[in-house]
Amino acid sequence: MKLTVNGETLELDAGNLADLLAKLDYEGDWLATAINGELVHREERAAHPLNDGDRIEILSPMQGG
Repeated sequence: MKLTVNGETLELDAGNLADLLAKLDYEGDWLATAINGELVHREERAAHPLNDGDRIEILSPMQGG
């Protein structure tokens, strides 16, 4: 399926948001995720299916000053 992740179009097979994060090696409870502009909370990721053409944003905090 074709997904846009952080602005980059990818061809991936992932059934839900949690699967996608694992395939892309994102780990940790500190991630913020959204699908098609809608926030998806950590506890809802495994239950949130992905569809062809979805736009996913994955944000992680950065250190620095």
